[in-house]
Amino acid sequence: MSITTDAKELQAELVQLRRELHQEPETGLQLPRTQEKVLKALDGLPFEITLGKSTTSVTAVLRGNAPYASAAKPAVLLRADMDGLPVQERTGVEFSSKIDGAMHACGHDLHTAMLAGAATLLAERRDQLAGDVVLMFQPGEEGWDGASHMIAEGVLDAAGRRADAAYGMHVFSALEPHGRFATKSGVMLSASDALTVTVLGAGGHGSAPHIAKDPVTAAAEMVTALQVMITRQFNVFDPVVLTVGVLQAGTKRNIIPESASIEATIRTFSESARERMMTAVPTLLKGIASAHGLEVDVDYRHEYPATVNDGDETHTAEKTIENLFGSSRLSRWATPLSGSEDFSRVLAEVPGTFVGLSAVAPGADHTAAAFNHSPYAAFDDAVLSDGTALYAELAVSRIAALASAH
Repeated sequence: MSITTDAKELQAELVQLRRELHQEPETGLQLPRTQEKVLKALDGLPFEITLGKSTTSVTAVLRGNAPYASAAKPAVLLRADMDGLPVQERTGVEFSSKIDGAMHACGHDLHTAMLAGAATLLAERRDQLAGDVVLMFQPGEEGWDGASHMIAEGVLDAAGRRADAAYGMHVFSALEPHGRFATKSGVMLSASDALTVTVLGAGGHGSAPHIAKDPVTAAAEMVTALQVMITRQFNVFDPVVLTVGVLQAGTKRNIIPESASIEATIRTFSESARERMMTAVPTLLKGIASAHGLEVDVDYRHEYPATVNDGDETHTAEKTIENLFGSSRLSRWATPLSGSEDFSRVLAEVPGTFVGLSAVAPGADHTAAAFNHSPYAAFDDAVLSDGTALYAELAVSRIAALASAH
């Protein structure tokens, strides 16, 4: 039978696993209950399993049994992130999170279930595989850089040599119509950096600002000046997105505080813009502080690099999607998203691609649905078998192509 048919036969199991994961979301690098569920799903399958040391990651290697022509046996890596978010769920679904203040608001429960399903499909096809498959079940994607931890512990070489290709998938609760896959060669997702600013002044009475050093007005000026700087110093065709998510100061309306703080996220799509921002931002903020007679501490930290899809591997994924589901199920994006991903760490080391999949409810307005990270973000279970089939077919077909090339 075909991979899509076999995947559909797993649908009930995939839904059950996904909902179990959804009800017990865990955040960060330590996901013991999630790891336990993944290991249970893999139990009895012929995978070599390695558990993470610094995280609760799971690396599972399937050794293909089909003959291969050279000693350079090919290997393909498939990745699913497993962590949730510190969000209070408000979807109202019957399998809502049972953990107060935590939710699978980004769909990682679907990713985990789909990759676990792919493990079954691949194990059934072990005798057809002239190469090995590495499954990367990763904690800590949501700001914890879990991919770096797994790379440091050897996931890219888990088959005994460096993987030849790597594929990741991400579901969306909006953006595209139900069941549509999305790809883009080159930069697909932005780089992400963190900006933390502390403006240091001198406290005093609100009625006499001239004998204090007010950090609040300077901080307010900084927030608007950052936006103006981007429009005047950066090319609109190489965009920068800067959003201030935290602006804090003071305890009472008639007290000038000692300090004010700003926290912002910065997204860039080229390494040149990223490096320029790292210089331009402190220069601007220190200039404003100096003009007000204040001091400022600026902490600018790189987080995730841009997610850059390999052209050939993206083409491979596109053809695989079209072969499995038809061309009507594929969207080729002209522009990247300003979200960020630590799968970028993998793609910086191994040629591969990152594929989107819309899990918006059938018939829902994908342009108005609550997007990922919202407490109202809802993901439709119906896409689980399709994602499972794509994961498995990417490994099967890519290993076959790599083996024949040797």
